[in-house]
Amino acid sequence: MYAQNGTIADPLRVAIIGTGNIGCDLLLKVMASPHLRCELFAGRRTSSPGIELANSHGIPTTAGGIDALAELGDRIDVVFDATSAKDAVHNWKILEALGVPVIGLTPAHLGRFCVPALNLEDCLTEQNVSLVTCGGQAAVPIARCFSDASDEGLGYLEIATASSSASVGPATRANIDEYALTTERATHEFCRVDTAKTVLIINPAEPGIVMRNTIAVPNSENIDMEALRVSVDDMERRINSYVPGYRVVVPPVATGDRIMVTIEVEGLGDWLPRYAGNLDVITCAAVAVAEGRAEARR
Repeated sequence: MYAQNGTIADPLRVAIIGTGNIGCDLLLKVMASPHLRCELFAGRRTSSPGIELANSHGIPTTAGGIDALAELGDRIDVVFDATSAKDAVHNWKILEALGVPVIGLTPAHLGRFCVPALNLEDCLTEQNVSLVTCGGQAAVPIARCFSDASDEGLGYLEIATASSSASVGPATRANIDEYALTTERATHEFCRVDTAKTVLIINPAEPGIVMRNTIAVPNSENIDMEALRVSVDDMERRINSYVPGYRVVVPPVATGDRIMVTIEVEGLGDWLPRYAGNLDVITCAAVAVAEGRAEARR
């Protein structure tokens, strides 16, 4: 994979389907990775801002969607699906038959849940991995910290995510129910918890607010606070290694009725302004999975 001069000789060949906010942000991050090469950026409208962005960088584009992408066959090593939950189901039927690996950035939950900080190595050979949701990538690892800090498991845990309205595109708005359900399913899979609840707040404030996630349990839960602090510190470092703007802004604290942690995700400002950390947390996770696959081929 590496040439004699240390450069990448054979980067992973990727395609992106979905040219909205998530697809555009992902494209710019793929272009910045020495381990990945975008072979096709696929959408439905030749005049879309995403297609124009890709064209301006010399990336091959198509308005033919999944059908045009499928024609590439074995010229693609992995497809990023950044469409919608509904479209992802249709896309997967085609790509599964072709044997093309998929990294899903929609809340469709068609493949194995993957949160790089928790189970990256286990996902590198899966044909379809689901990156849960942006809130799932940001908050489920901290929910895991709560679970690990309790000998008995948790009775109830709540995740509240607030994102700027300008960073939430039409596909995400159409998938609010899927967003909540998929985030809760991932919380159950990665954590020992009886009941999980997800709340998404789309804030129209101007200028846009930076993405924030609060993870909380009732103060009646049996939590080892020192173990929770240590676990949260470690998780922050792990996630920050691939999501640079990820940080804990309210470390573990016990209030009158709950124990909570609040994290913030500031974006790199690749596609939308830096408040759009909800894009970065899932697109950075997608790049981490793809780069992990590239590394595994060495």
